[in-house]
Order: sequence, then C-alpha cells, then structure tokens
Amino acid sequence: MPTGPKGQKRPVDVIGNAIRVAQIATGEVEEEYEAGPEKDEAAVSLGRKGGKARAKSMAPERRAEIAQKAAEKRWGKRASKQN
Repeated sequence: MPTGPKGQKRPVDVIGNAIRVAQIATGEVEEEYEAGPEKDEAAVSLGRKGGKARAKSMAPERRAEIAQKAAEKRWGKRASKQN
C-alpha cells in the first residue's frame, strides 16, 4: 500500500483512493497518520539567529550588492532599468 507525504497509508487503486477521500471529507472515517514535528526546534532557532548575525557582520555595501543581485534575479531586466 503506498504512503502519503506524511506516512499515511493510501489505497493503491484510483477508485479505492477516491472512496477513501470522500469518506474522509464526509467525516465517516478519520484520516490516520502520525504528525510529528516537521523540524528540530533547536535548528529553527539557530537558523533565525544566523541570518541576522550574518547581516550584522556584513558591510552595508556588500548587503546592497546581494540585494541588487537578488532583485535582478527576481525581476529580470526591469530591476536594472530602474537604476
């Protein structure tokens, strides 16, 4: 039996899966899966600190270069025409 993105068991055939989804939607059956933490909390808190610390230690000119490069990647030629 195949598993869903969070490890839940799903029917193999299309019709069986459609019936299962309908049963879950109408409340006849509870969706069964173990929802664990997506990420380690310690890693998340360190990740939040890391970006701020990196920006604080970086020279303003370098931050501007990085921001300009990101804007050009995101907006293409429009970002460079505005300058």
